[in-house]
Amino acid sequence: MEEQIATNNKTIAKNTLFLYFRMMLVMGVAFYTSRVILHILGEDDWGIYLAVGGIVGMLSFLNSALSTGSSRFLTFELGTGNFEKLKKTFSTVLTVHIIIAAIVVIVAETAGLWFLYNKLGVPPERMNAAVWVYHLSVLTVVVTLTQVPYSASVIAHEKLNIFAYTSIIEVALKLGLVYLLLLGGIDKLILYAILICIVTVGMALFYRFYCISQFKETHYKFTIDRDILKSVFGFSGWSLFSSISIALNSQGTVVITNMFFGPAVVTARGLAIQVSMAVSQFLSNFRIAVNPQIVKKYAAEDYIGSKQLLLNSTKFSFYLMFLLGLPIILLAEPLLRLWIGEYPEYSVIFLQLIIIQSLFSVFDTSFYTALYAKGRLKENALISPMLGFIQFPIIYLLFRMGYSPVVLSYAGIIVYAILGLIIKPILICKITNYTFRDVMSVFIPCLKVCLVATPIPVLLNHYLDRGLLSFFIICAVSTICVLTVVFFLGLNDQMRHKVICITREKFHIVTHKLR
Repeated sequence: MEEQIATNNKTIAKNTLFLYFRMMLVMGVAFYTSRVILHILGEDDWGIYLAVGGIVGMLSFLNSALSTGSSRFLTFELGTGNFEKLKKTFSTVLTVHIIIAAIVVIVAETAGLWFLYNKLGVPPERMNAAVWVYHLSVLTVVVTLTQVPYSASVIAHEKLNIFAYTSIIEVALKLGLVYLLLLGGIDKLILYAILICIVTVGMALFYRFYCISQFKETHYKFTIDRDILKSVFGFSGWSLFSSISIALNSQGTVVITNMFFGPAVVTARGLAIQVSMAVSQFLSNFRIAVNPQIVKKYAAEDYIGSKQLLLNSTKFSFYLMFLLGLPIILLAEPLLRLWIGEYPEYSVIFLQLIIIQSLFSVFDTSFYTALYAKGRLKENALISPMLGFIQFPIIYLLFRMGYSPVVLSYAGIIVYAILGLIIKPILICKITNYTFRDVMSVFIPCLKVCLVATPIPVLLNHYLDRGLLSFFIICAVSTICVLTVVFFLGLNDQMRHKVICITREKFHIVTHKLR
């Protein structure tokens, strides 16, 4: 048993390292290319690109619901070892995604196109470029929709190193994309949309070739197994409301922000989201590596092991997000100036508030895994999306009443605080084998870390000037404070002892090599 646990832990650690390598590579290029692309396209054109893509993104909400079920059932069947059912599950899921893609095309090229021409508020002189972007975005979304089962198979098999390897190709393509934007007399916005579409299609084909060559169950045959379909829809059906809510409050808010405030504010919001997504990738990569183990333990009826892994991973997820988020909140202005140069209005406050929102979302996404492993999403799908359905019309009304676009961020913080601190804890205690004491064993250490680690960096940020040296001092002090407090207050005795043993072991290895 202990040998199996050690093997699982090594698998999680190995996959996490591969994902972090991938993330650092992608994140570095993303920040560089964003700066260059923003300067090439300008605030308005980049805002148009985000807003137009938001329309298509809203139409793919059904895929978001089914992708959760697809990943869960493929992972679950792999855990049970039933290959024939795994094969049928993959083919059935892919057939469903192909049908969804066809529906999205029909709706996008009719109702969506009408909305673009009549409601989005694109300047008349940029409408032709916006239409090009729209059609290419539809094609990109179709490819992404049919890609979901293949990506889910890679995750289910925990072959996450493939993401790191292919990222090298993706990075090279995106760097080339930036330089191609400087060539020719074609409209830069149209050219950017074409190049992004080519990269997306190319990477999707690469992943499909890998899956077909490595995983026998991904050899697709047109199949719709009624029992599997019923199970997937029964599981994912409860995610449908949630997916609609998420689409409204992510893509939908981009669209209405463009309608009321124009592309420049959409760009400001987009910059903040990009930084937040880069930070969240640290958390996401860790969760991608650990979630299959939680599901597989539950499938093998190791309920205690599954619960312990989830509780510990939730705490570490929060510590990681806080470690990265605190200096960004304190140094949002110099960070944006260093990255972008002249940044759009509202960029700083958008960035600070979205990082705070991400801290609360850690609990929401982490605790959701307990419901996901059990396959019981009904209650969550009925309760959680209600906040989103309330949030979207409230934001729309506030915009119409003349409020600042910043209310969008405040609404997001409130919603995720309620979800992560109240709704998800109640649901996992009611539905699964978790208790109130289990939940508090996560909340209390996280609260202690926040309260004790924050004051010193905040005071330094208040009294130091805005020079480059101060920037690095605050980053260093913030990191030291968080790591120190996590070690003494955020870890239990067993975990603290493990950290000390591992540190000593690594230190002895390094000193031995130096000799």
